[in-house]
Amino acid sequence: MAPGLHVRVELGPFGAIGPGKIRLLELIERNGSIATAGRAMAMSYRRAWLLIESLNQAFDQPLVTTQRGGKSGSGAVLTPFGTTVVRHYRAIETDATRAASKHIKALARALAAKPPSRRRVSPPKRRS
Repeated sequence: MAPGLHVRVELGPFGAIGPGKIRLLELIERNGSIATAGRAMAMSYRRAWLLIESLNQAFDQPLVTTQRGGKSGSGAVLTPFGTTVVRHYRAIETDATRAASKHIKALARALAAKPPSRRRVSPPKRRS
């Protein structure tokens, strides 16, 4: 895996929003379902639901709304505000990556040719 940048936007006492929550929102938008979006990210429905609830409570408008069963079935949709939040986050991510690209490339060039082994190495013994 090449060096890269992960952006996390701190929301003060409301937590943070980063690549995982944004991906969950995008998958809800694509699939119309919190459960399906959660499964696509290998997380339980409960975990996905709790993340969405925390996002909905963090902002002054909901990002996701749900609909219970009925003729059209149950599901979830991104609100227009939810779409705006995703768009802002992706713009921040793009701008940050662009601004840091020369530094990331410099770090990539300075990496060792071979990744370190996963084996734990003990520190050298002290001589008395």
